Amino acid sequence: MLRITEIKLPLDHPESAIQAAILKKLRLNPIDIKNYSIFKRSTDARKKKQITLVYIVDITTPKEKALLKTFKKDPHVMPTPDMTYKLVAKASKEETNRPIVIGTGPCGMFTGLLLAQMGFRPIILERGKSVRDRSVDTFGFWLKKRLNPESNAQFGEGGAGTFSDGKLYSQVSDPHHYGRKVLTELVNAGAAPEILYVNRPHIGTYRLVKIVQNLRSQIESLGGEIHFQNRVKDIEIENGQVQGVVLENGDKIIGNHVVLAVGHSSRDTFQMLHDRGVYIEPKPFSIGFRVEHPQSLIDQCRYGDDAGNERLGAADYKLVHHCENGRSVYSFCMCPGGKVVAAASEPGRLVTNGMSEYARDESNANSAIVVGITPETDYPDGPLAGIALQRKLEARAFELGGSSYEAPGQLVGDFLEGTPSTEFGTVYPSYKPGVKLGDLSPSLPDYAIAALREAIPAFDKKIHGFAMHDAILTGIETRTSSPIRIKRDDSYQSLNTKGLYPAGEGAGYAGGILSAAIDGIKVAEAVALSLTAG
Repeated sequence: MLRITEIKLPLDHPESAIQAAILKKLRLNPIDIKNYSIFKRSTDARKKKQITLVYIVDITTPKEKALLKTFKKDPHVMPTPDMTYKLVAKASKEETNRPIVIGTGPCGMFTGLLLAQMGFRPIILERGKSVRDRSVDTFGFWLKKRLNPESNAQFGEGGAGTFSDGKLYSQVSDPHHYGRKVLTELVNAGAAPEILYVNRPHIGTYRLVKIVQNLRSQIESLGGEIHFQNRVKDIEIENGQVQGVVLENGDKIIGNHVVLAVGHSSRDTFQMLHDRGVYIEPKPFSIGFRVEHPQSLIDQCRYGDDAGNERLGAADYKLVHHCENGRSVYSFCMCPGGKVVAAASEPGRLVTNGMSEYARDESNANSAIVVGITPETDYPDGPLAGIALQRKLEARAFELGGSSYEAPGQLVGDFLEGTPSTEFGTVYPSYKPGVKLGDLSPSLPDYAIAALREAIPAFDKKIHGFAMHDAILTGIETRTSSPIRIKRDDSYQSLNTKGLYPAGEGAGYAGGILSAAIDGIKVAEAVALSLTAG
């Protein structure tokens, strides 16, 4: 097959225009193309009056060799790379050493899936509930303010990404096309086939529930086991080698290959690992607020007269500003046509996140706007100091919201002026259980408040209306990434604990659904190669 890149077409082009562009580019007749498929479609909106769609296509043609010779100096014509995933190992029928995977977020799920596909029959342990039961608890918290610390937006089958936008793009280097393997498995599990080619694919929160269930069914059909409501209380280690795990109920599971895919909010697990002497170091993360604007404003700013076009969908944005005080402020986890959600996992603490359904048709756009912080300057007191800071800020936000899981909020205009808000304007917050207006400045350190007050007007220069008075800030966002890193060596094992495989976002090696799933594949391969070595 041949791959053709940089095929640019008008936004309103007919479907036949793609083949016509291929024929024109390669100077072929229709009979010369057996078939073609779209590998990638992106949007070029740099000129709002001339928005174009940009395609990468793969074609099958009997003239492939001749065309490669003719276009050998053209960087936009090349052989289609082989992106087929190949398993790196296969368990013997006599294999009894079953790997243990802790966590069923995207990392743990794909670690388990790959190990199951290779025949290793993994045992997967999840502290929370199955995705459907967990959804009942999570929605119940949003509506009735009843938090279940073991079943919420952070803990349970599917991980934190289940109650987000279901974004499936990442900036990680992926020379082995692991991302394609992830997307293909998700499509096989029920995701829309378009995620294979749209530039910034997403699944949507409610569709993720069924997909997660289907992935679980595949793992189980291949001999894997998934045990819910089984929190790992301890990991047994002898002479620097993992021997197994101890569950909350006292049961022990023997195993010398344990994958730690617990997500960024398993603070009790991090403490246990630290107490056991597993090497952990602090890492940077970010803190800030969620901001909500009318989605129509974002669409108009990004797409002009083409705002609302079905091919474009709801517009997103990505912003960054470097402040005079040395801090950087950036947008994070932007959710077009979505809502702000309660993401607390500990009683008496308040955290926000964002999510979108597949249609992205809610009236508000929301994004985190966060300030980068570092252990060197902001939490220097040991590897778990970032967790202590998160807890302190989340407890303060809980109090500012009235100690009822309502979130503290403020209109953007009032925040910039340093004036407490008393009533909502034209933008109404989407956060449930509710927003209590007031002054957000006590919720974050002074340096973060100063950086945000500088960044918002700067963002307004890029998206006119970003600093609109009635836009809503909701506090607080603290779970942008893990505040620790459990360092590992080239074999993906802990630096000082053999058989322990730190993985995914919680261990500090991913940031989002796709990168976490990719890391899960890498770790599964490392475990499989270790099990079959010698």
